[in-house]
Amino acid sequence: MHSWRCYFSRLMRLSVRWFRLCPHQRQGKHFRSIRQLWSYRKVLLNSLYFNILTNWDTVLDSIFEPIYWLVDNLTRWFGVVFVCLVISLTSSVVLIVYLYVLPLIVHTYPTHWVLWHLCYGHWNVVNVVFHYYRAVTTSPGNSPQEKADFPTVTICKKCIVPKPARTHHCSICNTCVLKMDHHCPWLNNCVGHFNHRYFFSFCLYMTMGCIYCSISAKDMFLDAYNAIESYYQTPPPYFTSEEKFFHKSLLYLWVLTSSVAVALGGLTIWHAVLITRGETSVERHINRKERKRRKQIGKAFRNPYHQGAINNWKILFGVEKSSHWITRVLLPSSHPPHGDGITWDCPPHKHQAMDTI
Repeated sequence: MHSWRCYFSRLMRLSVRWFRLCPHQRQGKHFRSIRQLWSYRKVLLNSLYFNILTNWDTVLDSIFEPIYWLVDNLTRWFGVVFVCLVISLTSSVVLIVYLYVLPLIVHTYPTHWVLWHLCYGHWNVVNVVFHYYRAVTTSPGNSPQEKADFPTVTICKKCIVPKPARTHHCSICNTCVLKMDHHCPWLNNCVGHFNHRYFFSFCLYMTMGCIYCSISAKDMFLDAYNAIESYYQTPPPYFTSEEKFFHKSLLYLWVLTSSVAVALGGLTIWHAVLITRGETSVERHINRKERKRRKQIGKAFRNPYHQGAINNWKILFGVEKSSHWITRVLLPSSHPPHGDGITWDCPPHKHQAMDTI
């Protein structure tokens, strides 16, 4: 405010001096006064807005900040809708299976196939429900807010707190997440250190369940589809309302499970590849840029958190002995993940490799 007052007072003084001059003097002083005013305006604006750290990236971020804010808030609110959608669609599939598919299997299939469908189907449903519930309700882990004696990589510019290794800021949750993979709207939660296993297990078992339903109900779907096509014949065959609802339910079941199996199956395979490499979705982009940068200077890049393909899976699932593949992977388990998500141990050969780069 003081700068603007100085500017206007300076402008008034220059105007008074200009009018006091003779007409032939005004012409020579005219352009010099304009240049002085222009230069003074530039200095004034620079003193108010100039920042040596400002660049075009900062300007663009500032321009798009309202859009980012809108997207983040919409994602946060629509997360509740997506969670309700997952629950309702899954419940509808389970209900159709119990009302129509299982009774048909029990009455038409041999005993050993009936036992197989009962055991596998219920095991799959239990795993889907358990891991989805845990993925939604478990906190991914946040960066410590108080001072602590732990190694940090940088300071978060938004939270203004130290960021441990593999920690990234989530603009939707508005906090720093330990070993952040991504923010999942279908969970309305971030996928991080403490719920990464639940998220991947849910994706895996949901894909397996959809493939199971799609394959098991294929013949039933074809019969139901042919029956629905016959509705438009002249004259149409007679079906009761209950039979028509049965046909449409099977059609809905097969289309939904087949579509989810393809879409979610691709996502599951993608995350399986990342787990095998020992990196998250965020780290994949960072490592790819770092790999290109080092390649340009003739050096190689090695992921310091890659413990080997098998060890990466053991770390994710918390497998410490052979029996854990059954008790902690095939069966629902709420055991905590390996480590605290703040400090990370690198294999000895990785330390040596990084020193030679």
